[in-house]
Amino acid sequence: MISPETIAVVKERADIVALIGETVALKRAGRTWKGLCPFHKEKTPSFHVNPDRGYFHCFGCGEKGGAIDFLIKLEGHTFPEAVRALAERYSIDIVETGAADPDRARLERQKREKDDLYGVMRLAATFYVEALTAHPLGVVARRELARRGLRHDSEDPTIREALTSFHVGYAPYGWDGLARYLERQGVSLELAARLELVRPRQTGRGHYDLFRHRLMFAVVDRVGRVVAFSGRALDEPTDDELRRAGIESNRPRGDLSGREEERAPPKYVNSPETPIYVKGDTVFGLHQARHAIRDAGQAVLVEGNFDVLALHARGVQNVVAPLGTAFTPAQARLIRKYASTAVVMFDGDAAGRKATVTVRGPALEAGLGIRVANLPAGADPDDYSRAEGVDAVRRVISASQGMLEYLLDRAFEGIKTGSADEIGACLKAVRRYLSEESDADVRAMAKAYADRLAGKVLVNGRPLSDMHALERAVSTALAAGAPSREGGAVGARPVTPSSRSRVRERAIDEAVLGALLDYPDLLGDPEVEAELAEAEGDLALAVAVVRRCWERHGAALGDEVLDLIPRSVHAFASGRLAAPKFGELKEARAELLDNASKLRTKTLQADRTAVLEQMTRASRLGDREAEDELLAELARRSKQKLGLS
Repeated sequence: MISPETIAVVKERADIVALIGETVALKRAGRTWKGLCPFHKEKTPSFHVNPDRGYFHCFGCGEKGGAIDFLIKLEGHTFPEAVRALAERYSIDIVETGAADPDRARLERQKREKDDLYGVMRLAATFYVEALTAHPLGVVARRELARRGLRHDSEDPTIREALTSFHVGYAPYGWDGLARYLERQGVSLELAARLELVRPRQTGRGHYDLFRHRLMFAVVDRVGRVVAFSGRALDEPTDDELRRAGIESNRPRGDLSGREEERAPPKYVNSPETPIYVKGDTVFGLHQARHAIRDAGQAVLVEGNFDVLALHARGVQNVVAPLGTAFTPAQARLIRKYASTAVVMFDGDAAGRKATVTVRGPALEAGLGIRVANLPAGADPDDYSRAEGVDAVRRVISASQGMLEYLLDRAFEGIKTGSADEIGACLKAVRRYLSEESDADVRAMAKAYADRLAGKVLVNGRPLSDMHALERAVSTALAAGAPSREGGAVGARPVTPSSRSRVRERAIDEAVLGALLDYPDLLGDPEVEAELAEAEGDLALAVAVVRRCWERHGAALGDEVLDLIPRSVHAFASGRLAAPKFGELKEARAELLDNASKLRTKTLQADRTAVLEQMTRASRLGDREAEDELLAELARRSKQKLGLS
């Protein structure tokens, strides 16, 4: 566990304006900086950064926090990862606590070992990228890229950026190109073997490369470290190309396990899982797509690595893929960090449609909304974008339908002849799909959609919607698991005098608290102290929190205020810490005193109401003495309100 002292040093040294300024174009706005929020789409800047407090707040979407929080929200870091990233950035030594010395030593050793593995993967990525242009047979890989409209020497900066960000390269023809390169770099091949980059020969000494004569894509984790590779098969070089390159043909030499090389190579070879790579916990392209996903408010999920690369290169950059494995809840949760919805755009064939259905379960588990974009039959995103253009891809994405609609379409597609078996299977599927949906509104819309689909089906010359069995089945499914909604529909509440009064009272409280947050030194002003004595409820608690933090830290209020302040004023305080209203102390003091006077009037009015209620009770009881005393108290409080006592 990272020590609290280390975390405190990281928070103190972090230059939040410089950090956020690498992602957001910030402009000075008085005491703070302002820009377009990186967490939601907006045209007018509502994102404020306060360097004095080390704090940011968006008045549009409500995201807020310090430098550590920014990395967590933007990059998907865990808290320890964000602290370590900032510590490395500012050359701060990490001090661990809460573990015995042997445990600490073990953790440090494991970290060093993983760092070594990341270093080897980085070297391998460099080797493959350089081989794309330096190796004599890199021309075969470049030819494949050019065939797909992705020339490595393209003048289009979007294409060049995509090829660079995905570390597109070439794994050389031959047995041990990478192995020899790593040895020259002083890397232990046993370490490379742990990463499944090379494998030991079954006979004799030495290692051979896992990836040979393949177009290479690097798989990076959510913080941008290379953790694995995916290699696509290339056309076999001609004898003439081999001869000109001075390279022998890649034929089995009898010293490798198995005889795979005698068969056609698989289309893709992917890195197996290693100490730094778990396939089901990694999303291909997520690091490269994270900002575009946030901007678009959704991710686009495709099947293949080439689909991701091609769409990124053509300007659709919120695209990711599940790395050739079944979509997992862990992958859905990773995407959910950046957007609440994913659009599934798998290949337009039977396998693609089948795979689309399997996305729903993991997405539901992770709380990720799913829509489905339907490509034409037989098309994949790469081919379709080349043939029809990127605007056609965007139209397909825009026309995506909800996952439930997609599933209902498939269920009704199963009714070919109108037989009892087909209808029964359709009803069973509809019941299951609706009962699995927890959102009552979505279920209601799905029911209406199912009824419309039923009206298009004829059984014995009659529309299926006339058969009450379907409606009963859908209604049963709709009722199953429907969450109760007490109080009926939620709508706008009428504005009453009492609600207007509460709004005014809240505005007074926020004006007082806001002035203190801007200039906590006002707490040392005797007149301010006297006025604040009238504060009650959550305002009184908030003032006490500000006073405590001011006494401990001075005017540099920070996260501690938000940790302790009442929830009712938390959002207001967060925004005010990031974007102070007043540039001068005297302005803040004037507003505080003016509203504190209103606060005193409010308190006196409440007291007067209480006295009148007591007088009414005394009158009903015939207690003249108590009634006279209360009347005198009422007169005294009225004078106080008028400033006469």
